[in-house]
Amino acid sequence: MSDSFIGALKQRRTQYALGRNVDLPQEKIVALIQDAIREAPSSFNSQSSRALILFGDQSVKVWGLVKDVLEGIVPADAFGSTATKLDSFAAGVGTILFFEDQDVVKQLQEKFALYADNFPVWSEQSGGMAQLAVWTALSEAGIGASLQHYNPLADEAIHREWNVPASWKLRAQMPFGSHEQPIGEKSYIDDTTRFIVAG
Repeated sequence: MSDSFIGALKQRRTQYALGRNVDLPQEKIVALIQDAIREAPSSFNSQSSRALILFGDQSVKVWGLVKDVLEGIVPADAFGSTATKLDSFAAGVGTILFFEDQDVVKQLQEKFALYADNFPVWSEQSGGMAQLAVWTALSEAGIGASLQHYNPLADEAIHREWNVPASWKLRAQMPFGSHEQPIGEKSYIDDTTRFIVAG
């Protein structure tokens, strides 16, 4: 395992202070995201991960949809901080919506019935690896991002707005953009708590 790969993982951090001062052209960002998802591993090479990549006003729109839903759920006295957080996501260059295609999962369950109960779990694992691959690739390109989970609150509105296939299940949202503030340090729990080494 190369030091550069571990270095890339160490460099990837959550960035909430996003802006639109990104030098990389949109088509290069799209290609980067597509390559990262394409090369991420999946069980049985199922390639079940899907993505909706939004830029500019379209990215702002998705956070507006989330805000509309949350405004009816979050108490009024607490909604201000929620709205501010959502606005910070909308302030970036774009947002990636990560989905897992449930038709692929069902096909695998039918084809390999012995493992039927595992395919939904493996799909989630595949989605997580795709998300990490994209996040790390963006980080290496000097682009900040964070991973959010506002599903299933706005799922119906998102599917309707962008004509997303019904079989695509929303799993995460990743707003991205320029780093407008330094990224904080990450703390780690003690290795003895986390790892067992035998042999």
